[in-house]
Amino acid sequence: MYTIEKNRNKLIHNQPTFFLDPKEQAELKKKLKKESYQIYKPYKDSEKNIFFTTTPPNVTLYEIKSKIPLEHREILGTIFSLNISSELFGDIIITNNHYYIYVLSQIAPYIKNNLITIKNSTVELEEVPLETLKDYQKEYETIQIISSSNRIDTVIARLIKTSRTNIIEKIKSKEIILNYDILKKNSYLLKENDVFSIRRHGKYQYLGITKETKSKNYIITIKKYK
Repeated sequence: MYTIEKNRNKLIHNQPTFFLDPKEQAELKKKLKKESYQIYKPYKDSEKNIFFTTTPPNVTLYEIKSKIPLEHREILGTIFSLNISSELFGDIIITNNHYYIYVLSQIAPYIKNNLITIKNSTVELEEVPLETLKDYQKEYETIQIISSSNRIDTVIARLIKTSRTNIIEKIKSKEIILNYDILKKNSYLLKENDVFSIRRHGKYQYLGITKETKSKNYIITIKKYK
């Protein structure tokens, strides 16, 4: 994994950074003067972006052609199995049964030649114009749950209909990611716009407490990424 300092040094030498997740972007911004950089966003509300000074990055957009339905986690897992670090590729997008991935052009040939099967099915990568997804907007499912607390273990237990004990085991097994870090404390109190992922259950954004019920529980609103 490339450090924030290495990405900062790339900018100093007029080179674009690698793809950065929201946490990395926030950390890098703290080390830079606001007017000293620009941000390349592959599409309007992309999560992983690239910082640059005057020279824009070279990015390739691939459509993953598959004969069977795929899930985000299956595509991501296959990419990681090729020993490709997360800094070298951007968001994975699934829309209208089409699958896309942004990659740094320097790694594009390797990915095209090696990403040939997903879920034991043959796939093919076809380069498409970057403008293909210029109007793409993320799709979400809005979910409301009733919970006694906004503690992350309590909320997730209600969300995926399991026990808090099971959630604690998932935390110990590093199966829950909070704001792009492995969750370590089950007592964490969720804050508005926190993002968390649960292995085999998907990715979510906590929107907050909508209201309190007569029984002193909370109605909590969450967005699930489709």
